[in-house]
Amino acid sequence: MSGWSITFAPLLPWLIIALIAVAAGLLSLFGIFKKLRGGWLRLTAWACLALALANPSLIQEHREPLKTIVALVVDETDSQRFDGRNEQTTQTRVALKKFLKRFPQYDVREIIARNGGVDSGDASTALFEALKTSLQDVPPEQVGGAILLTDGQVHDIPKTIQALGFNAPVHALVSGKKSDSDRRIIIKRAPRFGIVGGNQEILYTVEDTNIDPSRLGSDGLVEVRVSIDGEQISVEQVLPGEEASFFFDVPHGGKNVIELKVGAVQGEITTANNQAFTVLDGIRENLRVLLVSGEPHAGERTWRNLLKSDASVDLVHFTILRPPEKQDGTPINQLSLIAFPTRELFIEKIDEFDLIIFDRYQRRGVLPVLYFDNIARYLTDGGAILIAAGPEHADVASIHRTPLANVLPVEPTGKISTGPFYPMVSEAGRRHPVTRRLPGLQSLDSKTPPEWSRWFRLIESTNPQGDVVMEGGDNKPLLILNRPGKGRIAMLMSDHIWLWARGFEGGGPHTKLLRRLGHWLMKEPELDEEALRAKSVGNKVIIERQTMGDNPGKLKLITPSGKSLSLEFTSKGDGLFIAEHKAGTLGLYRVANGELTALTHIGPANPREYSQIVSTTAKLAPLIGQTGGMIKRMGIDKPGQTIPRIVPVRGKGATSGKDWMGFRTTNASVLKGVTQVPLLAGFMGLGILLLLLAGMWAREGR
Repeated sequence: MSGWSITFAPLLPWLIIALIAVAAGLLSLFGIFKKLRGGWLRLTAWACLALALANPSLIQEHREPLKTIVALVVDETDSQRFDGRNEQTTQTRVALKKFLKRFPQYDVREIIARNGGVDSGDASTALFEALKTSLQDVPPEQVGGAILLTDGQVHDIPKTIQALGFNAPVHALVSGKKSDSDRRIIIKRAPRFGIVGGNQEILYTVEDTNIDPSRLGSDGLVEVRVSIDGEQISVEQVLPGEEASFFFDVPHGGKNVIELKVGAVQGEITTANNQAFTVLDGIRENLRVLLVSGEPHAGERTWRNLLKSDASVDLVHFTILRPPEKQDGTPINQLSLIAFPTRELFIEKIDEFDLIIFDRYQRRGVLPVLYFDNIARYLTDGGAILIAAGPEHADVASIHRTPLANVLPVEPTGKISTGPFYPMVSEAGRRHPVTRRLPGLQSLDSKTPPEWSRWFRLIESTNPQGDVVMEGGDNKPLLILNRPGKGRIAMLMSDHIWLWARGFEGGGPHTKLLRRLGHWLMKEPELDEEALRAKSVGNKVIIERQTMGDNPGKLKLITPSGKSLSLEFTSKGDGLFIAEHKAGTLGLYRVANGELTALTHIGPANPREYSQIVSTTAKLAPLIGQTGGMIKRMGIDKPGQTIPRIVPVRGKGATSGKDWMGFRTTNASVLKGVTQVPLLAGFMGLGILLLLLAGMWAREGR
């Protein structure tokens, strides 16, 4: 393909050439007006000189025509996996590519659009974004059109055709059947955060498409089962199409997975959207801690400083300085001490405390024996108690000689060891989250001391119940953790942890140990000794198993589609086991190991890809109509044999009809080379000018 044109490359600026031409032209016209001999020849010579200074050239361009780009966008998102849509799309895709090969002027650019949720977290059908990205290197005039193979559930449809970036028809062939039926549950509004124990609301709706009302009960209601962390807590009756609310109390801190599931209907294309879930982060209000110190001692301030340094703790602290039997004649109005509100604290408001700490407390008549019955009840009903024992625990004033003894994890022998010893983490303590990998901990071998200081007093005990996580000299129980009833209790059989706080012999990890201990007592899930946790990282489901045993057994994983898989754990040491699974689809993944279960999700909590599953032509029709394209459903039985005819279209004619779809052909080309022929340059131009000048002089000389 070639063509000719004339270009100019002036030897002087155009202004100077114009001045020369005007001056020469005026003089020549004056001569013609005066009828001087050679006037016309002189005008011709000056005109040729001005033209020579403009340096004209004859240009021939050698161009190669470009093919028209036709974009074939194939929807391979998750919604295409249902109801045989992938097979329909594949057959249509093969037939279209074969048909388009008959037209040499077209270059088919195939574009695969995936939602990519397992890699990027996106879970929508973005066909037009994929189309725009793929055609970034193509001039708009070279685009002949596009055809979409999709189920019609597209989430990035432009509002105007100008947003397409080209002026050509867009056609669509839609997979699936118009009569497809589906039931889905959609969460309209859900909180992201909530106070533990506080009431929260989830707003949701159940929607039916192409479902015969006769399939419903006489009242038209359907059941919605509500679960938190895999445990069903309620069954709700709702009317499809109407908004419903569910109220619940946030059960615990950290991640709470709330799942709503509606029963399947026979014949619906998928049950993947019959469940919806949301993740709520439970936040604890300020924890209320009651610290009761039996008498002032060197370690009392350690507890107080630690608790007061935590902004999330509301501390109530009492030290028993004046027992009831002390009578020294001091008038009541001269005492600066307040009365110990025993009834208010241990009868009326005891359940308002998250943790009660008895620091070297002994029976001195302050608390009636009957009150200890209520303290034991508080513990077994779900409360938490920490006892830091001192010498008083070994004598007759020990709280072990109260009804509280029924829930204490050890029995004192009445002996006190006073020799130096290193607090050692036991074999069970190596696996327990409270004491696992404490800073300074080295070998389990008792001959290798840890990098922390010694203690000098241990209250000896026997018959430990629960887990002995730390030991003193001769493997005597030092820190014991137990779970009586629904509550938790910890006993520290020494009052010398203050030596670590004071930096004696380098100190020790008292802050980390006591904070972990407090959080375990207050039932933080991260510190449970038997726990199964799941999280998602990119396209992977990572499962962590915390156990006090040696072998947690096999792990069962259930994918969003309901497929069950068996996975093996890999030991990471110290009671930790890890398993990984590369996710193939978006949605909620369930894991189970024994009686423990956990949930996590890949991608958004409720992806748009599953909110609407039934195929449709309604969403794409307005835009396709504006571009002059056509939209039609693929054939059900033989979709590859029922595609519309393809017609090349030139100019601005129609680009679709009842049974055909057209693509524009363009005149776009690429420049391959240029041939340039100077018209008044070189010897030829010089000869013409000399000939004209000589003729002018010869004419004047006559």
